[in-house]
Amino acid sequence: MIVTFDKQYLKELYETGTTSEKKYRFQPDIAKRYKRCVSYLISVSRKEELYRFNSLNFEALHGDKSGLYSIRVNDKYRIEFSLDEDTENPMLTVCNIVELNNHYK
Repeated sequence: MIVTFDKQYLKELYETGTTSEKKYRFQPDIAKRYKRCVSYLISVSRKEELYRFNSLNFEALHGDKSGLYSIRVNDKYRIEFSLDEDTENPMLTVCNIVELNNHYK
């Protein structure tokens, strides 16, 4: 998949493992797991392939977050993202990461 980042701090966190904004500081373990999860997103060509990774708990979100999908970083955090699948060429998928958030807040 081609992955894009909706917010600058998400891109910084993936590229450097840290962010310049104090509001979005994460523990080193969360940053490491986040990078690994984004790497999984990059490595697959279709969303169905994410089901292979049981630890990701890939799911479509409902309610006010309808149209978004999520994968788990750990028990507490998840990555929320949207998918734009090209129907003519199913191998090209753009994944826009919207948020890394605390699932229980």
